Amino acid sequence: MDKFKTRLIHLVSLCSDYCVTLENASSMERTELVATLLGYLPRIYFEFHDIPVPEDASIDEWSVPLASHLDEDTYESVRHRLAVVMGEHDTYLETFENDMKYSDTPIAATISENLADIFQPLFNMVVETRESDGDNMVEAFRECAGDFRRFWSQTLCNVMRALNALEFNETDID
Repeated sequence: MDKFKTRLIHLVSLCSDYCVTLENASSMERTELVATLLGYLPRIYFEFHDIPVPEDASIDEWSVPLASHLDEDTYESVRHRLAVVMGEHDTYLETFENDMKYSDTPIAATISENLADIFQPLFNMVVETRESDGDNMVEAFRECAGDFRRFWSQTLCNVMRALNALEFNETDID
């Protein structure tokens, strides 16, 4: 098996672990969840940043989107479970919001929504790969990588900052 497909298999496994963690978040303590997510998110970022999109088809030319496997109820259920676990620590001030430069008031974001927004493309990629027995793995990666570059990479960086603050502020308080 070539190196590219081996890396994709490991990436799909990593993304699956992230999705399972979010789906089971209500069974975790906040400190355990934060530590676990701080282990997954940098690796997910690195892999999507580092794995090259195959030269035979650029992201911009790839125009037939794969079906979404995540329905709104599942998304909302994941987001809600995360909000419950995060409790009063769910909201943080967002400094990279485009509207921030025009605002005199801080713009709030939530860890739960950011994590659910990352969950959505990863879940779709994992399910598409699994349901196609791996046949659509490259196509699912292309779509997810395109969304990463256009949308959710910044979300991932922002939520890592908030999770990092929770990890080390709580450690200092204990």
